[in-house]
Amino acid sequence: MASSLKIAYYGDDFTGATDTLATATRAGLRTLLFLGLPSAAQLERAGPLDCIGIAGAARAMSPAEMQAELEPVGRLFAQLGAPVMHYKTCSTFDSAPHVGSIGAAIRILQPHSANAFVPIVGGQPNLKRYCVFSNLFASAGEPIHRIDRHPTMRQHPVTPMAEADLRLHLAEQGLAHVAGIHYPDYAQTPDTLDLQLSALIAQKPDAVLFDIAGIDHLATVGRSIWQQALRQPLLAVGPSAVVQALAAHWESKPAATREAIAPAQGPVLVLAGSLSPVTARQVAAASSYEHMLLDVARLTNDAADRRQMALNISARLLQGISVLACTSGAGQAANADTSASPRELAWACGDLLAQVLEMSPVQRLGIAGGDTSSHAVQALDAWGLSYQAQIAPGVALCRLHSDDTRLDGLEIMLKGGQMGGEMLFEELLTGR
Repeated sequence: MASSLKIAYYGDDFTGATDTLATATRAGLRTLLFLGLPSAAQLERAGPLDCIGIAGAARAMSPAEMQAELEPVGRLFAQLGAPVMHYKTCSTFDSAPHVGSIGAAIRILQPHSANAFVPIVGGQPNLKRYCVFSNLFASAGEPIHRIDRHPTMRQHPVTPMAEADLRLHLAEQGLAHVAGIHYPDYAQTPDTLDLQLSALIAQKPDAVLFDIAGIDHLATVGRSIWQQALRQPLLAVGPSAVVQALAAHWESKPAATREAIAPAQGPVLVLAGSLSPVTARQVAAASSYEHMLLDVARLTNDAADRRQMALNISARLLQGISVLACTSGAGQAANADTSASPRELAWACGDLLAQVLEMSPVQRLGIAGGDTSSHAVQALDAWGLSYQAQIAPGVALCRLHSDDTRLDGLEIMLKGGQMGGEMLFEELLTGR
């Protein structure tokens, strides 16, 4: 594997990790996403790869927890010898000094790469995320908002975004000197841009943030990263735009057409964590499912109640009825009426899902919510994911790899709160 490996990435949540899996695969890279630190046997079983990923949950961790999580990842990636070690963040960069700190991730992982240069790629145009003069903007439906004025991200329940300038946002996480290369600089000749970057690197910044204001900027940024990576392996940080930029430089383009998705064989289970406005609209449009509203206090506090919920869901699935289980009603925070933390809720959802699948295996599954997805998949006896098709930008349908024959081959869709169109859950069931 080492001779062909170009990128080794860690996704700080599962939904984002599958987006990078889809991005790399659609760009022609042989890619497999592991659901934890892979063993030597699993790496051998995977065969030759151009890109490997590890799906994690660092976005929901304290810096101390991140240290325990990421240190062995850094050691493994250094051993594998990929020129680019990629710490995959959410495209909205939501993080904080005390939870999901991007600054902490860089401090932990960078010593495992020989290159002191740490590029950060801001923006991901296919998801309507744009970085302009180091300030991040994101879509909320049709309107584009500065991230600190985004109707959802400014009031995120765990990591609200109060600062749009990513240099200042990351300074609060211990990266005191983040240099910026802004999109007008990309109009320079490549040699002039190289000189500008070299001058910045000579100042020994904690990182260099690259604007991405449009898809035509990706190849330029990818070239800058790859040239440095060939000199010495480096750590790159940002959303799937890191892989998009490298692929654009290599002139490896994602497939232009959306892959066909067959109708589900049998009932589909969708588990939705706290509802963002986007997910709430998707739930409201999912008329082919029986909706079950889960009592969050009972789900998180009582194992017997959680078991009964699993029995209720399984009974409907065994009758051939697709089920959409939600932990909140539209417009209501999932833990509004309970003292449960978002992590406790995500863990309880994972335990619930594992029980349901043990009693009533399905062939297709959807999980909505970054933290919910991370903990739910970790609760399953599985070790990897491979890409099957893109359902929507940022939303992939994947195949689960497990030594448990009941789970091996399960089709699974993981989606973040901001991702997908209104009919996403219907398309998961009926195909396209």
